[in-house]
Amino acid sequence: MQTTLFLDIGSGTQDVLLHRPETALENCPKFVLPTPAKVVAARLKALTAAGRHVWLHGRNMGGGFGRALDAHLRSGLRAAATRSAAFSLGDDLTRIEKMGVVLTETCPPDHEPLELTDFDPAFWRRLLDAAGLAWPERIVAAAQDHGFHPGGPGSNRRGRFRFWERLLLESHGRPEDLVFAAPPPEMTRLIDLQASIGGGFVADTGAAAVLGALFEADIRDLARRQGIRVVNVGNGHTVAFLLFQDRILAVYEHHTGLLEAPALWDQLERFRQRTLAYEEVFDTGGHGCLCLDLPAAAGDFSPTFVLGPRREMLKPYAVTFPAPGGDMMLAGCFGLLRGLQLRGLAD
Repeated sequence: MQTTLFLDIGSGTQDVLLHRPETALENCPKFVLPTPAKVVAARLKALTAAGRHVWLHGRNMGGGFGRALDAHLRSGLRAAATRSAAFSLGDDLTRIEKMGVVLTETCPPDHEPLELTDFDPAFWRRLLDAAGLAWPERIVAAAQDHGFHPGGPGSNRRGRFRFWERLLLESHGRPEDLVFAAPPPEMTRLIDLQASIGGGFVADTGAAAVLGALFEADIRDLARRQGIRVVNVGNGHTVAFLLFQDRILAVYEHHTGLLEAPALWDQLERFRQRTLAYEEVFDTGGHGCLCLDLPAAAGDFSPTFVLGPRREMLKPYAVTFPAPGGDMMLAGCFGLLRGLQLRGLAD
């Protein structure tokens, strides 16, 4: 039995569980902290205020510091970046250069180095040491990854949806396949995250959310008897799944900020009823939807379980708000734990 640090790195917070199998789940240490991209943004704003030029280096990470970088450049200060760090801002490095970012593998004179990474071992050693906690035997992490898809408008949205298509069409909707021992090559952020955590399992945040719902035994039992719908309303993305008898049979993904609650619910209802077209989701700024043949025994998939930091959007509708492991904010962490359980790698 291994002590495991589980991290679910979102666009607003990183939610963390230090799972110790010999400890009751309620007593395992838990953290809800600002996401690393917000920490980078805060440091960048401070450097801007101090009038310092910056050099971004390190790994491909979440790009939530983009607005802070725009403000830095608009102030007349300079910014440079390594290629790997620049990919945090987008797939097209030509566009990044046109923003005014100079690509260089060495820190220019008079520039302040600013490291980019979704997981900083030094930070976590300090935090765990301060709390009197030992370093874990393994680390497992989730982050949202559009994948590397340079091309025209919408290419990253189409490319990301191919990840879900492979899950349904090639992996036959097995939830355990959502947790990667080796991420697909286009998922460059997850590849860098895996390197940062020392080679442990990684997953997409949307995948971790659906697994989080399946961490709850009563939800698993219901899904074996009839079809259910699981929705994760994240700060950036809304992802929904139809599940029946330990298989994912359909997936939907849109950008949360592009739809008001009534429009989102309308699409989710038509997704459940198999009357929502992929093109409608994509043309309204989302990623798409895909549904396999649904068995009659599954029923209408009306039982709906909603997770995520913006789940209140769907409060007026016929939904249930579960709290996997007793803490909704850690649903992704419990989802990662459930993924390892399905693989036979955790108790």
